Amino acid sequence: MMSATSTLALTHFVTLADSFDKNKVTPGVLGFIVFAVIGGAVWLLMKSMNKHMKKVDFVEQPEEGEAGTRASAASTAAEPKTG
Repeated sequence: MMSATSTLALTHFVTLADSFDKNKVTPGVLGFIVFAVIGGAVWLLMKSMNKHMKKVDFVEQPEEGEAGTRASAASTAAEPKTG
């Protein structure tokens, strides 16, 4: 069973809810704060990722099959033709 206090509180909340214009509901200050925190976190993550990516030193080594083909083609092209 509901007490008189809880019934009175619910009555006040119901009338407060009816006073809002249902077509003009906005996220308000809390929505802005949450959005700003998420934006700041993404910015910090991107900054950290950029710093870590600058540390990467990567030189791609050719695969075995490609290295042999390119070396033989280069040596064939470099040899003078006699004839």
